[in-house]
Amino acid sequence: MSERHTALRSMHDLGLAAWFGGSLMGAFGVNGAAAQMNDSSQRLPMASAGWARWTPVNAAAIGAHLAGAVGELVTESPRVAAQAGVARASTLKTALTVGALAVTGYSRLLGMKLEKAGNPQVEGVTEPNSQTPSNVASCQRQMRLLQWAVPAMTGALIVMTAYMGEQQKPGEVFRGMLGRVGRTRKAPKGMGALMAMGTAQRKRMARSGCR
Repeated sequence: MSERHTALRSMHDLGLAAWFGGSLMGAFGVNGAAAQMNDSSQRLPMASAGWARWTPVNAAAIGAHLAGAVGELVTESPRVAAQAGVARASTLKTALTVGALAVTGYSRLLGMKLEKAGNPQVEGVTEPNSQTPSNVASCQRQMRLLQWAVPAMTGALIVMTAYMGEQQKPGEVFRGMLGRVGRTRKAPKGMGALMAMGTAQRKRMARSGCR
């Protein structure tokens, strides 16, 4: 557990940083700048072009993050099994990752639909106006929420990564392993107590004539 895994950690952290930073900059920068264009029919195509250029970079960043995350999980598996609290944190982090992937993928599908919409009149990239076609407006309303969901979930992943880094401190490892050993020793005692209670209950029922 004391071995270094610099390459895996770098892939994990750099990929996650690009995923988070790109989604946040896109929501503020790309969408915000496109909404300032005077020609309302060019707002959506301009933002779509920016997101399309970012998509391959984002995909590479996500791939690097996932590769690093899986590699870290494999190398840290002995500590996951031995240290109390690590498995729970890993499960939560995995759930956040799956959620962020799902939201990112669905956002891209909506973005591709908006790319094919042509040059509709819009108020903003995620805000339709009275002249916006209904199918485009529907995609925009969904994107209005999803553009913030991705940085929120990837930001939560960064927080979880920091928390799990704290769990790797020697003191935390020692306390976590003691906690796991303590619970393991208490488990047989608890099972024995339950069995004793069951036996006593059956004896009382037998004495009272119950079957």
